[in-house]
Amino acid sequence: MTQLQGKRLPRPGAGQGRVLAAVLGLVAALGLGAVGQARADAPSPQKAPVAASRWTDRPHGFASLAGGTTGGAGGKVVTVTDQASLAKYAAAEEPYVIRVAGSIAVEPFGSDIVVASDKTVIGVGDTGEIVHGELHLNPGTSNVIIRNLTIRDSYVEGDWDGKTTDFDAIQMDTVDHVWIDHNRFTHMGDGLLDIRKDSRYITVSYNQFTHHNKAFGIGWTTNVLTEMTIDHNWFHGTKQRNPSADNLAYAHLYNNYLSSQVKDGDPVWTYGNWARGKTKMVIENSYYDGVQHPYQADSTAELVQRGSILRNTTGRTDTWGTAFDPREFYDYRLDPAVAVPALVTRFSGPQRQIGVTLHVPADYPTVQAAVDAVPDGNAVPVTVAIAPGTYRAKVYIPATKPNIVLQGTGQDRADTVIVYDTPAAYGGSTGSATVRIAANDVTARHLTFSNDFDEAAVELNGEQALAMKTTGDRIVFEDTAFLGNQDTLMTDSPKLTTVSRVYVRDSYIEGDVDFVYGRATTVIERSVIKLLSRGSTTNNGYLTAASTWTGNPYGFLITRSKVVSDAPDQSFHLGRPWHPGGEPEAVAQVLIRDTELPAAVKSAPWTDMSGFSWKDARFTEYRNHGAGAEVTADRPQMSDEDARAHTVADYLAGSDGWAPYTRH
Repeated sequence: MTQLQGKRLPRPGAGQGRVLAAVLGLVAALGLGAVGQARADAPSPQKAPVAASRWTDRPHGFASLAGGTTGGAGGKVVTVTDQASLAKYAAAEEPYVIRVAGSIAVEPFGSDIVVASDKTVIGVGDTGEIVHGELHLNPGTSNVIIRNLTIRDSYVEGDWDGKTTDFDAIQMDTVDHVWIDHNRFTHMGDGLLDIRKDSRYITVSYNQFTHHNKAFGIGWTTNVLTEMTIDHNWFHGTKQRNPSADNLAYAHLYNNYLSSQVKDGDPVWTYGNWARGKTKMVIENSYYDGVQHPYQADSTAELVQRGSILRNTTGRTDTWGTAFDPREFYDYRLDPAVAVPALVTRFSGPQRQIGVTLHVPADYPTVQAAVDAVPDGNAVPVTVAIAPGTYRAKVYIPATKPNIVLQGTGQDRADTVIVYDTPAAYGGSTGSATVRIAANDVTARHLTFSNDFDEAAVELNGEQALAMKTTGDRIVFEDTAFLGNQDTLMTDSPKLTTVSRVYVRDSYIEGDVDFVYGRATTVIERSVIKLLSRGSTTNNGYLTAASTWTGNPYGFLITRSKVVSDAPDQSFHLGRPWHPGGEPEAVAQVLIRDTELPAAVKSAPWTDMSGFSWKDARFTEYRNHGAGAEVTADRPQMSDEDARAHTVADYLAGSDGWAPYTRH
């Protein structure tokens, strides 16, 4: 961009904004819904806590204790589609997050895939599955997460009792810190899940156990060491071990659903939960439907039951002893038993919404380190969850790493700031950008991007200082803030005739000179734009500097937003036409519609640039209001007819029908 000297007035610190709109949203019945999107009417709107997710990516219960269970966090993310790759990464010494895409048939039939310590094995969407094989954790293995997989079909015909094979879905001996979550186990050769020989700090949650004899066994030890949480699992079409728990120090079972039990006339070995040996078991708010012997305990065990519902059941319902109080170990959400069938059938098993989340700085020390861990050619969204804090570093998402979500995890977007202070004098306009996004399909939420180069403190030939530059397509910013002076936000494309699209919603942008600019098709909706004063009474700057390709009818659309300013009246332009390098085919297109404009906006708000007349550009307004919206001869107004073809949908649709605004 052309350099224009700017002097910025002091800005209030991030987070000093006031709330002008409340969080909109409703928590659905039984706590299953999520809080809605907050509208941004100030630099830093506050938000209410978001309802807990049914697929949080952090373990709960006993797996969260004694240092917690993080799996492959901090390691590379890999996607596997064949047995050799799965076996290679699962057995590696270093940590890995291993995504299983599609179905992997294991050979020979019933073979083990050994999973070593510090691994996450997770299905991509709800289609990742392992067929005819077992995941096996050898003694001494620690810190493993297995999620969102179907493991199925190693059953040997005629061997209902599983006496001739040991083909489990998952088997582990003497391991610690394991989280088994949102999987589907069915029709295997022996047990579905065998957790044995003094394994400790285990949580088994939101899984489906189905079409099987011996579902879930725990123990095979004389020691009383194992601590296990078992919640929100669905046992249906199974016969026994739902689960059977032998010599567990603590077994906490809650909100499980047992239904459609296999009925073969067996009066003893058809049962629901069994506390065996010296197990201490607590059962809370579970639901038993059509189950023989719903819960039973050896005389040496202790079993406490409270709040469960029994429907069409027969046989033993043993309770004796005091067992233990789970809340002395951890907090947990206990759903009402009446809600369990609907809740568990909906949310157990693999879920399309479960993906991979990389935590900064808990798992990866920097945002860039997390981005670097994402595999090239990434086809499924990976979330980089950024904890509250100020991250003084640049971030680059290359074109080879699409489908990334940058997610601030604070209550306010001002809580999580990515900032640097490079001006264009030290590396050019692109080199000045704090964050650069060259990949397609990137989303950023609940974050502040800043370039805090202080143009008032130095005299440089090149004071442009970008907070953000994008060249990728289908980029979304939700509840984000962009802080800077000159050239704050650049939305561009790889070349003049390539159309990239950017959608900015419920956000805040500030600057003075050309601070929203570039050639990408860009929609800014329901946002606040602040025109910063540079101390002039006549010319404090320019909101836009579009360089739209003449073959693209859609450049910048600012709609349903609010422009504010501390600059004097009649001292700010809405925009000027930027022709990079004098390119004649870059003909700016900007429409500002249904937006409040302040008195700082000039009555002749469009102006020339570098010898190119604003009148040759495509500058229009439509139905704006406020002190700076008075229509004059130098303010082209779009007709009603043309406005019907210049909506958010028209700007963003492209040839693929992209419609990110429908997600709200």
